[in-house]
Amino acid sequence: MTTPSTAAFAGRTVSRIGYGAMQLERLHDRREEAVALLRRAVELGVDHVDTADFYGFGFVNSVISEALRPEDDVLVVTKVGADPDPGGPIPLRLAQRPEQLRASVENNLRGLGVERLAVVNLRRLDTGPGLRAEGDQVVDLDDQLATMTALRDEGKIGAIGLSSVTLDGLRCALPAGIVCVQNSYGLVSRDDEELLELCAAEGIAWVPFFPLGGAFPGLPKATEEPAVRAVAASLGVTPAQVGLAWLLHHAPHVLLIPGTADPAHLAANMAVGGITLDVAALSALDAVESRSGDLPL
Repeated sequence: MTTPSTAAFAGRTVSRIGYGAMQLERLHDRREEAVALLRRAVELGVDHVDTADFYGFGFVNSVISEALRPEDDVLVVTKVGADPDPGGPIPLRLAQRPEQLRASVENNLRGLGVERLAVVNLRRLDTGPGLRAEGDQVVDLDDQLATMTALRDEGKIGAIGLSSVTLDGLRCALPAGIVCVQNSYGLVSRDDEELLELCAAEGIAWVPFFPLGGAFPGLPKATEEPAVRAVAASLGVTPAQVGLAWLLHHAPHVLLIPGTADPAHLAANMAVGGITLDVAALSALDAVESRSGDLPL
Protein backbone atom coordinates (compact mmCIF):
# COMPACT_ATOMS: atom_id res chain seq x y z
CA MET A 1 0.00 0.00 0.00
CA THR A 2 1.51 3.32 -1.09
CA THR A 3 0.86 6.64 0.59
CA PRO A 4 0.60 10.22 -0.72
CA SER A 5 3.82 12.16 -0.37
CA THR A 6 2.19 15.51 0.40
CA ALA A 7 -0.66 16.83 2.51
CA ALA A 8 -2.46 20.08 3.20
CA PHE A 9 -1.20 22.26 6.02
CA ALA A 10 -2.21 25.83 6.84
CA GLY A 11 -3.50 26.57 3.37
CA ARG A 12 -0.59 25.09 1.46
CA THR A 13 0.77 21.71 0.42
CA VAL A 14 3.82 20.31 2.17
CA SER A 15 5.83 17.12 2.16
CA ARG A 16 4.49 14.71 4.75
CA ILE A 17 7.97 14.29 6.25
CA GLY A 18 9.25 17.47 7.83
CA TYR A 19 11.93 18.12 10.42
CA GLY A 20 11.64 18.62 14.18
CA ALA A 21 14.41 21.06 15.01
CA MET A 22 14.73 20.46 18.76
CA GLN A 23 17.71 18.10 18.28
CA LEU A 24 19.74 20.89 16.70
CA GLU A 25 20.51 22.10 20.22
CA ARG A 26 22.85 19.12 20.51
CA LEU A 27 25.07 20.97 18.04
CA HIS A 28 25.20 24.13 20.15
CA ASP A 29 29.00 24.18 20.07
CA ARG A 30 29.13 23.23 16.38
CA ARG A 31 26.96 25.87 14.77
CA GLU A 32 28.28 25.30 11.25
CA GLU A 33 27.24 21.64 11.48
CA ALA A 34 23.78 22.66 12.66
CA VAL A 35 23.35 25.04 9.71
CA ALA A 36 24.67 22.40 7.29
CA LEU A 37 22.27 19.78 8.66
CA LEU A 38 19.27 22.03 8.15
CA ARG A 39 20.45 22.90 4.63
CA ARG A 40 20.75 19.16 3.94
CA ALA A 41 17.20 18.62 5.18
CA VAL A 42 15.96 21.16 2.65
CA GLU A 43 17.96 19.46 -0.11
CA LEU A 44 16.27 16.16 0.81
CA GLY A 45 12.83 17.68 0.44
CA VAL A 46 11.93 19.09 3.85
CA ASP A 47 9.59 22.07 3.54
CA HIS A 48 8.09 22.01 7.05
CA VAL A 49 10.22 22.68 10.14
CA ASP A 50 8.98 22.57 13.73
CA THR A 51 10.70 24.73 16.34
CA ALA A 52 10.29 26.79 19.52
CA ASP A 53 12.11 29.69 21.14
CA PHE A 54 12.91 27.54 24.16
CA TYR A 55 14.82 24.95 22.09
CA GLY A 56 18.44 25.49 23.04
CA PHE A 57 17.56 28.80 24.72
CA GLY A 58 17.07 30.46 21.34
CA PHE A 59 19.94 28.69 19.59
CA VAL A 60 17.70 26.58 17.35
CA ASN A 61 15.68 29.53 16.11
CA SER A 62 18.87 31.43 15.35
CA VAL A 63 20.15 28.49 13.29
CA ILE A 64 16.89 28.35 11.37
CA SER A 65 17.10 32.08 10.71
CA GLU A 66 20.62 31.65 9.32
CA ALA A 67 20.10 28.44 7.37
CA LEU A 68 16.76 28.96 5.64
CA ARG A 69 16.34 31.28 2.67
CA PRO A 70 13.15 32.82 1.28
CA GLU A 71 13.50 30.81 -1.92
CA ASP A 72 13.46 27.57 0.13
CA ASP A 73 9.76 28.25 0.82
CA VAL A 74 9.89 26.30 4.09
CA LEU A 75 6.89 26.46 6.42
CA VAL A 76 8.33 27.20 9.87
CA VAL A 77 6.01 26.24 12.70
CA THR A 78 6.76 27.37 16.22
CA LYS A 79 5.05 27.00 19.58
CA VAL A 80 4.23 28.88 22.75
CA GLY A 81 3.20 27.78 26.23
CA ALA A 82 6.67 27.43 27.72
CA ASP A 83 9.77 29.60 27.93
CA PRO A 84 13.46 28.88 28.47
CA ASP A 85 14.59 28.56 32.08
CA PRO A 86 18.36 27.87 32.06
CA GLY A 87 18.64 27.96 35.85
CA GLY A 88 15.62 25.81 36.61
CA PRO A 89 15.42 22.15 37.61
CA ILE A 90 14.39 21.48 34.01
CA PRO A 91 15.46 23.86 31.25
CA LEU A 92 12.02 25.35 30.66
CA ARG A 93 9.17 26.86 32.63
CA LEU A 94 5.49 26.99 31.83
CA ALA A 95 4.23 30.20 30.21
CA GLN A 96 0.50 29.66 29.79
CA ARG A 97 -0.88 33.06 30.79
CA PRO A 98 -2.10 35.32 27.96
CA GLU A 99 0.61 37.93 28.52
CA GLN A 100 3.22 35.18 28.51
CA LEU A 101 1.88 33.78 25.23
CA ARG A 102 2.17 37.21 23.67
CA ALA A 103 5.71 37.63 24.97
CA SER A 104 6.65 34.18 23.63
CA VAL A 105 5.34 35.11 20.19
CA GLU A 106 7.50 38.23 20.25
CA ASN A 107 10.53 36.17 21.28
CA ASN A 108 9.96 33.76 18.39
CA LEU A 109 9.59 36.64 15.96
CA ARG A 110 12.92 38.11 17.08
CA GLY A 111 14.70 34.77 17.18
CA LEU A 112 13.58 33.76 13.70
CA GLY A 113 14.12 37.25 12.31
CA VAL A 114 10.67 37.52 10.77
CA GLU A 115 7.70 39.86 11.04
CA ARG A 116 5.09 37.11 10.96
CA LEU A 117 5.04 33.53 12.26
CA ALA A 118 3.36 31.26 9.71
CA VAL A 119 1.90 28.85 12.30
CA VAL A 120 2.06 28.96 16.08
CA ASN A 121 1.05 25.96 18.17
CA LEU A 122 -0.42 26.68 21.57
CA ARG A 123 1.08 24.02 23.80
CA ARG A 124 -1.56 23.06 26.35
CA LEU A 125 -0.88 20.62 29.18
CA ASP A 126 -4.17 18.77 29.21
CA THR A 127 -3.13 15.34 28.00
CA GLY A 128 -0.19 13.08 27.19
CA PRO A 129 3.04 12.50 29.10
CA GLY A 130 4.84 15.38 30.75
CA LEU A 131 4.07 18.41 32.87
CA ARG A 132 0.69 19.61 34.10
CA ALA A 133 -0.22 23.22 34.83
CA GLU A 134 -0.50 24.36 38.44
CA GLY A 135 -1.38 27.60 40.21
CA ASP A 136 -1.50 30.66 37.97
CA GLN A 137 -0.50 28.50 35.00
CA VAL A 138 -3.96 26.92 34.95
CA VAL A 139 -5.52 29.07 32.26
CA ASP A 140 -8.82 28.65 30.43
CA LEU A 141 -8.40 27.70 26.79
CA ASP A 142 -10.84 30.41 25.70
CA ASP A 143 -8.66 33.09 27.29
CA GLN A 144 -5.59 31.74 25.53
CA LEU A 145 -7.35 31.55 22.18
CA ALA A 146 -8.51 35.14 22.57
CA THR A 147 -4.88 36.19 22.77
CA MET A 148 -3.84 33.95 19.88
CA THR A 149 -6.61 35.21 17.59
CA ALA A 150 -5.76 38.81 18.52
CA LEU A 151 -2.14 38.15 17.51
CA ARG A 152 -3.40 36.66 14.26
CA ASP A 153 -5.57 39.72 13.64
CA GLU A 154 -2.51 41.90 14.25
CA GLY A 155 -0.61 39.97 11.57
CA LYS A 156 1.97 38.49 13.91
CA ILE A 157 0.57 34.96 13.51
CA GLY A 158 -0.61 33.42 10.27
CA ALA A 159 -2.44 30.42 11.72
CA ILE A 160 -3.06 28.71 15.07
CA GLY A 161 -2.42 25.13 16.09
CA LEU A 162 -2.90 23.24 19.35
CA SER A 163 -0.68 20.78 21.19
CA SER A 164 -1.42 18.35 24.02
CA VAL A 165 -5.12 19.09 23.66
CA THR A 166 -8.11 16.91 24.52
CA LEU A 167 -10.97 15.99 22.22
CA ASP A 168 -13.32 18.37 24.03
CA GLY A 169 -10.66 21.07 23.95
CA LEU A 170 -10.34 20.84 20.18
CA ARG A 171 -14.10 20.88 19.74
CA CYS A 172 -14.31 24.10 21.73
CA ALA A 173 -11.41 25.62 19.77
CA LEU A 174 -12.68 24.83 16.27
CA PRO A 175 -14.35 28.25 15.78
CA ALA A 176 -10.90 29.85 16.17
CA GLY A 177 -9.77 28.13 12.95
CA ILE A 178 -7.27 25.50 14.09
CA VAL A 179 -4.90 24.26 11.36
CA CYS A 180 -2.99 21.51 13.16
CA VAL A 181 -2.86 19.41 16.30
CA GLN A 182 0.35 18.13 17.88
CA ASN A 183 -0.25 15.37 20.42
CA SER A 184 1.79 12.44 21.62
CA TYR A 185 0.75 9.63 19.30
CA GLY A 186 2.18 6.58 17.59
CA LEU A 187 1.79 2.87 17.03
CA VAL A 188 2.00 2.06 20.75
CA SER A 189 0.12 5.15 21.96
CA ARG A 190 -3.17 5.49 20.11
CA ASP A 191 -5.45 6.87 22.82
CA ASP A 192 -6.24 9.90 20.65
CA GLU A 193 -7.75 7.99 17.74
CA GLU A 194 -11.06 9.85 17.98
CA LEU A 195 -9.20 13.16 18.07
CA LEU A 196 -7.23 12.14 14.97
CA GLU A 197 -10.51 11.34 13.21
CA LEU A 198 -11.99 14.72 14.14
CA CYS A 199 -8.92 16.41 12.67
CA ALA A 200 -9.41 14.46 9.44
CA ALA A 201 -13.05 15.52 9.24
CA GLU A 202 -12.16 19.18 9.86
CA GLY A 203 -9.16 19.33 7.49
CA ILE A 204 -6.70 19.76 10.36
CA ALA A 205 -3.16 18.41 10.03
CA TRP A 206 -2.17 15.79 12.60
CA VAL A 207 1.49 16.23 13.61
CA PRO A 208 2.40 13.67 16.30
CA PHE A 209 5.28 14.03 18.70
CA PHE A 210 6.93 11.05 20.41
CA PRO A 211 5.86 9.04 17.34
CA LEU A 212 7.92 6.02 18.41
CA GLY A 213 7.10 6.27 22.12
CA GLY A 214 9.76 5.76 24.76
CA ALA A 215 10.39 9.44 25.43
CA PHE A 216 10.11 8.99 29.20
CA PRO A 217 10.99 6.06 31.44
CA GLY A 218 8.17 3.53 31.44
CA LEU A 219 6.75 4.53 28.10
CA PRO A 220 6.50 1.68 25.57
CA LYS A 221 8.72 1.82 22.49
CA ALA A 222 7.46 0.93 19.04
CA THR A 223 10.93 -0.23 18.07
CA GLU A 224 10.82 -2.99 20.70
CA GLU A 225 7.58 -4.53 19.44
CA PRO A 226 8.08 -7.99 17.84
CA ALA A 227 5.66 -7.17 15.02
CA VAL A 228 7.58 -3.99 14.18
CA ARG A 229 10.89 -5.83 14.20
CA ALA A 230 9.50 -8.61 12.01
CA VAL A 231 8.19 -6.17 9.40
CA ALA A 232 11.47 -4.27 9.47
CA ALA A 233 13.46 -7.46 8.90
CA SER A 234 11.23 -8.49 6.01
CA LEU A 235 11.68 -5.12 4.29
CA GLY A 236 15.35 -4.61 5.10
CA VAL A 237 14.72 -1.35 6.99
CA THR A 238 14.99 -0.33 10.64
CA PRO A 239 12.22 -0.73 13.25
CA ALA A 240 12.19 3.06 13.66
CA GLN A 241 11.50 3.48 9.95
CA VAL A 242 8.63 0.99 10.19
CA GLY A 243 7.12 2.86 13.13
CA LEU A 244 7.20 6.11 11.17
CA ALA A 245 5.97 4.48 7.96
CA TRP A 246 2.96 3.07 9.84
CA LEU A 247 1.94 6.61 10.75
CA LEU A 248 2.07 7.72 7.12
CA HIS A 249 -0.07 4.75 6.12
CA HIS A 250 -2.49 5.15 9.00
CA ALA A 251 -4.09 8.41 7.84
CA PRO A 252 -3.38 10.80 4.94
CA HIS A 253 -3.46 13.94 7.11
CA VAL A 254 -0.56 12.74 9.30
CA LEU A 255 2.62 14.81 8.98
CA LEU A 256 5.88 13.66 10.55
CA ILE A 257 8.51 15.87 12.18
CA PRO A 258 11.28 13.44 13.20
CA GLY A 259 14.30 15.17 14.65
CA THR A 260 17.99 14.33 14.61
CA ALA A 261 21.41 15.95 14.79
CA ASP A 262 22.99 13.29 12.56
CA PRO A 263 23.05 13.51 8.73
CA ALA A 264 22.78 9.74 8.26
CA HIS A 265 19.77 9.55 10.58
CA LEU A 266 18.23 12.47 8.70
CA ALA A 267 18.54 10.56 5.42
CA ALA A 268 17.01 7.46 7.02
CA ASN A 269 14.05 9.49 8.27
CA MET A 270 13.47 11.02 4.85
CA ALA A 271 13.61 7.55 3.24
CA VAL A 272 10.54 6.52 5.24
CA GLY A 273 8.34 8.07 2.56
CA GLY A 274 9.48 5.38 0.13
CA ILE A 275 8.55 2.45 2.37
CA THR A 276 5.49 0.50 1.24
CA LEU A 277 3.58 -1.56 3.77
CA ASP A 278 1.38 -4.28 2.28
CA VAL A 279 -1.93 -5.47 3.73
CA ALA A 280 -0.30 -8.22 5.78
CA ALA A 281 2.26 -5.85 7.30
CA LEU A 282 -0.36 -3.25 8.12
CA SER A 283 -2.59 -5.88 9.69
CA ALA A 284 0.24 -7.09 11.90
CA LEU A 285 1.14 -3.56 12.95
CA ASP A 286 -2.44 -2.49 13.55
CA ALA A 287 -2.75 -5.42 15.96
CA VAL A 288 0.01 -4.04 18.21
CA GLU A 289 -1.48 -3.10 21.56
CA SER A 290 -1.71 0.58 22.49
CA ARG A 291 -0.60 0.79 26.12
CA SER A 292 -0.10 4.49 26.81
CA GLY A 293 -3.39 4.91 28.65
CA ASP A 294 -2.10 2.92 31.65
CA LEU A 295 1.07 4.96 32.11
CA PRO A 296 1.65 7.50 34.89
CA LEU A 297 2.49 11.05 33.93
